[in-house]
Amino acid sequence: MIDTAIRIGLVILLVYASARIVLPFAFLLIWSAILSVMLHPLHARLAPRIGNRGSAFVIGLLGVALMLGPTAVLVTSLATSLYSLISSLQGQDIAIPAAPPWLDGIPLVGQKIKEFWTQIASNLPAALAKYGHLVGGPLAWLASFAGGLALAELSFVLSFVIAAILLAYSEPAAAFARRLLERVTGDDARAEQLLALTAATIRGVGLGVVGVAVIQSLLLGLGFFAIGIQAAGPLTLIALLLGIIQIPLILLTLPVVAYVFLTEPTQPAVIFLIWNVIIGLSDNVLRPLMLGRGLEVPMPIILFGVIGGMVAEGLLGLFVGPVLLAVTYVLMLEWLEQHHA
Repeated sequence: MIDTAIRIGLVILLVYASARIVLPFAFLLIWSAILSVMLHPLHARLAPRIGNRGSAFVIGLLGVALMLGPTAVLVTSLATSLYSLISSLQGQDIAIPAAPPWLDGIPLVGQKIKEFWTQIASNLPAALAKYGHLVGGPLAWLASFAGGLALAELSFVLSFVIAAILLAYSEPAAAFARRLLERVTGDDARAEQLLALTAATIRGVGLGVVGVAVIQSLLLGLGFFAIGIQAAGPLTLIALLLGIIQIPLILLTLPVVAYVFLTEPTQPAVIFLIWNVIIGLSDNVLRPLMLGRGLEVPMPIILFGVIGGMVAEGLLGLFVGPVLLAVTYVLMLEWLEQHHA
């Protein structure tokens, strides 16, 4: 019994020490593994032509180039907008328009909203002194989020590098995962089934939900920057959030298009409208192409993954959270069905 207790204690100590080393990079490693699973079909097509390591190198190089281009512009714009907002609130130099008259027509809360709006518009320092404790927490989170954007961009670049390394060793990694599942389940066929189910879920959510949202938000952001909207970075991030949780982007683009028609000439405003309509309809084409059709993960799972991942790990958690929760949900359902059978 003493020998057994010593062996168990040594194993626990080893696991604890290893966890202390790995935990700071856990989300980065998980996202790299998710990327490698999503990109493996492309790697399987390129590897017979340019070699296993050559294919992994090309995929990693293209991924880093894509991250350093649009992501750098988006992160810089988002950080600038957030910094300007926080500085304006701290300096109390924001010009707020008067409350619109139609607020009086809202039942129950219309009058209170109008009084609150009027107080902020007429005397911002007094309003901040009265309600500052309510916005202190969100402002601190925004400041922390803005400061972590550069680190998030570096994390995305590193994730593609690690994913390329995992692709170069995809066969040993898959064999290790299969042996681990065999050890856990005690059944070779069961391990193969769970491995295939996990890979299919990662590709379904990662490509069909996150991938489509990234493409649509980047295209919308291109239109925001082209038309000269000052808050193009935050609007692009909002579009990404709405796309991941599968809320129609028209809820965002419709007010933006109305603002553009009010502030820009007619011709560029019409072109901007057509661009937004095309991107909004592209979901019907992109989702089947990106393997998202037939996905059986409920939207609340994706929503909790987005919010929880973003709160826990910032911009990187925005992508890791929904995929990780979706895999957990699908594997739990599979375990319940197997237990019932």
